[in-house]
Amino acid sequence: MKQPLLSIFLSLFICMQLFSQRTITGTIFLDGEGEAIGANVVVEGNEKFGTVSEFDGTFSLEVPDDAEALIISYTGFEDKTVSIVGINYVEVILILSNVLSEVVVTAYGIERAEKTMGYTTTTVSGSNLRSIRKNRGRKNKNHYQEIPSHEEYAHTPSNQYISPKAEAVSTFSIDVDNASYSNIRRHIQKMETLPNKDAVRIEEMINYFNYDYPIPNGEHPFSITTELADCPWNKKHQLLRIGLQGYKMELEQAPLNNLVFLLDVSGSMADWNKLPLVKESLNMMINGMRDEDRISIVVYAGAAGLVLPPTSGLDKQKIKEALHNLRAGGSTAGGAGIALAYKQAKENFIPNGNNRVILCTDGDFNVGVNSVGGLEELIAEKRKDDIFLTVLGFGMGNYKDNRLETLADKGNGNYGYIDDIKEAKKMLVDEVASTMFTIAKDVKIQIQFNKDLIESYRLIGYENRLLNNEDFEDDTKDAGELGAGHTVTALYEIIPFGTNDKISPKVKRKDFKTPKTKLLNESDFATIRLRYKKPKGKKSQLIEQSIGKEKIEQEKMSDDFKFLCAVSSWGMMLKDSEFKGNSSIKLVSQLAKEGMGNDKNAYRKEFLELVRLSKEIDKGGTLNAKR
Repeated sequence: MKQPLLSIFLSLFICMQLFSQRTITGTIFLDGEGEAIGANVVVEGNEKFGTVSEFDGTFSLEVPDDAEALIISYTGFEDKTVSIVGINYVEVILILSNVLSEVVVTAYGIERAEKTMGYTTTTVSGSNLRSIRKNRGRKNKNHYQEIPSHEEYAHTPSNQYISPKAEAVSTFSIDVDNASYSNIRRHIQKMETLPNKDAVRIEEMINYFNYDYPIPNGEHPFSITTELADCPWNKKHQLLRIGLQGYKMELEQAPLNNLVFLLDVSGSMADWNKLPLVKESLNMMINGMRDEDRISIVVYAGAAGLVLPPTSGLDKQKIKEALHNLRAGGSTAGGAGIALAYKQAKENFIPNGNNRVILCTDGDFNVGVNSVGGLEELIAEKRKDDIFLTVLGFGMGNYKDNRLETLADKGNGNYGYIDDIKEAKKMLVDEVASTMFTIAKDVKIQIQFNKDLIESYRLIGYENRLLNNEDFEDDTKDAGELGAGHTVTALYEIIPFGTNDKISPKVKRKDFKTPKTKLLNESDFATIRLRYKKPKGKKSQLIEQSIGKEKIEQEKMSDDFKFLCAVSSWGMMLKDSEFKGNSSIKLVSQLAKEGMGNDKNAYRKEFLELVRLSKEIDKGGTLNAKR
C-alpha cells in the first residue's frame, strides 16, 4: 500500500514542478519618447505567456519557472530579447526601427507594408457595405432582442434634497454630453426595451435639445438665463432653470483643424452599427472639412498603428480611401491607441487651432490599459497638451458607457452616442461647431440659496458632475467644456420655505452652517456664480448674477421650459426615481405637446414618439406607477 502512495506523491511533486511559476515585473521605455504604452511582452519560445505594458510602461507577467527570456516588441521599434535568468525585474529601452511601416489591423492580424519613402497602405477586402445596409433595413424585431447584453453603466443614485441651513451652496460642472438620450432611443426603438436605469442621465437628456436663450453680446463667450416657475409634477414645489448659451460660430470663422480619428477596429466592432457606421459617419464629416484642415487616422486592435499621416482637407478622396480599407478584427489595445493618437496630435499641433482626437469605439478595451482608473489617469495626463477629445460611442450588446463617459469627462472633451446615420448628421454636420470647437473650458456653476426663502433644494441630474464647494475657486480642478453655439441647461427642484414637506431633510440647529460668501442681494432667491477659462487659458474668470424671487405659473411657462420639464419628468420615470412625484406618461406627453415650439429638425416630435413607445413597452408597469 505504501508503494502506490509514494508514486502518487512523487507524481504530484513532479506536476507541481512542471507548472510552478514566478512573477516577472518591469518597465519598458521608448528611446527618447518615455514610457511605452501597450508594448507586447511574451516568453521566448512560449508565446501563450504574454501581456502588454500599462499606461506608465510597467508590466507584470506570470512565467514558468524554467523561462529564460522575454521578447519585447512595439510597433515601429526593434524587438528586444531580455534574459530573466535569476532575476524578477527588468528595465528595457526599445530603439526606433530603421524601417518605417504603416499598419492596417485586420481580422487576420496585423499586416505591415514596408516603405522607404512616400505613403503605403495594405488594402484588405472587407464586408460589402451594400449588403450590410440591406440587412440593417430588415424589420426583424427579434434580431435586437436576442443580442446578449454585456453593457456597462456607472451606478448614479439620484441627488437628494439639501437644506440651505446646512449647506446653502451647490457646486457642479457643466455637462454638454448627450450620449444618454440617443442611447435611450436605441433601447426603445431598436431593442424594444426600456433602458438600464443607470443608462439614464437626465442632464444629458435635457441637453440633447437646443433652447432659445439670448445670444451673448458682452465680454464673456456665453449668456446666462435664470427662471423660476411652478413644478408640474409637484404643485407644492418650484423649478429653477439655469441656461447657458455659447456664442455661435460659422465654419469660416472657426480655427483650423488638426484632427486625429482614433478608430477601434477590433473584432467587437464588426457589426453593421459599429465600424461600418463609423465609416459612414466620418465620411459625412470629411465632406465639410476645409482645404487647410488636417486629418490623421490611427487605428487599434491587437496593436495600434498609423494608417493615414496628416492629410489636407483638399485630398478628401485619399482620406476616404484610408477609411474604406479598414476592417475589424482582433483584441482591443485601447490604451496604446489613445497614446499614439495624442502623439500624432501633438506632433502636428496647430497653435491657436482646434487640436482634437476623435475616438470612435464601443468602449470594450480588453488589452493593456483597460481599467477605468488607468484610462482616466492616461487621459488626464494627455489633456495638459491643450488637445481636446471627442468620444463617439457605437453599437450594442457589449457597449461600455461607463468607460467612454470617463474618457470624455477627464480629457477636456464631449461624449455622444451614434445609433444611426441621422444622429451622425446631427453631431458631425448640423452641429459640428458645438461638437468640435471649444469656446470655454473648465466651466463650473455655483448656486448660493437664500435660507429664508427655501426649505430645501435638489439638483436634477448631474450626479457624476458634482464638485466640492472649495473646487469652485481651484483652477487646477477639471470641469466641463462648452462648444460654439452650445446650450446648457440645469434644473433645481425647490421646496419653498414654510411648505413643511416631509421629504425635506430635518436639520438641527447645531448643524447650521454660515456660507463663506454672501448673496449679491439679501432679498434675492439665490445668487449664481460661474467660473470658466478660455480654451488655451490657465486662469479662470468669474461671473456673478442675482436670481430674483419672482416666479411664473405653469400655464405661462415658455415652450422651452415646458418641453424640458417633459424631458426631466420622463427621465425620472425611466430611472424610477423616488422624486418623480406625479409624473406620468400623460403629463409628459401634455408638456411635450405644449412645448413643441419651432421644432425645426423634428427632434421634439421624435421625443413624443419615444414616450409613446415607452408606454407600449412598459404596458402600465413602473413608468406609470406612483410612489
